Amino acid sequence: MTTLLLVRHGETDWNAERRWQGHADVPLNARGLEQARALGERLSAEPVDAIYSSDLSRARDTAAVVGKRLGVAVVLDADLREIDVGPIEGLTAEEARGFDGWQGEPKEAHAARVLRAVHSIAERHPGERVLVVTHGGSLRRIHEYLDLESGPFENCVVWECVVDSGRLRPVD
Repeated sequence: MTTLLLVRHGETDWNAERRWQGHADVPLNARGLEQARALGERLSAEPVDAIYSSDLSRARDTAAVVGKRLGVAVVLDADLREIDVGPIEGLTAEEARGFDGWQGEPKEAHAARVLRAVHSIAERHPGERVLVVTHGGSLRRIHEYLDLESGPFENCVVWECVVDSGRLRPVD
């Protein structure tokens, strides 16, 4: 059984402004860096055998701060990226209202790549605890797959799941 500690990256200015980020490479802001440091401190009391992260800087930098604190190298995986939101990238919900229908990456394709990454990570780390730093939309796809209610995910909050005999399930 592999334990996955799933985390949304630290805050960015676009998070604070409630802008769609998608694949935009928006850096952490000062609050996001502090959230990452606090996460590293919280996790220092628990064993973490490996760290994986989306390759987008907001996730990568969150993982790097934690990895430095824990002495664990970060492995980047582009499959953990946020959904590509297409032409609404950088817009607020209000600004995006003028677009007719979803024009970004299909949610099914996003779910497939995120779940592929999660299962691949679990296969590489049987019996270990692995930190996975990703994005709010990616966490929503995992929640939907598990048929869980999916609300907003706060920055740097840890959600624990396990992969047991190839099956992903939440920890109660």
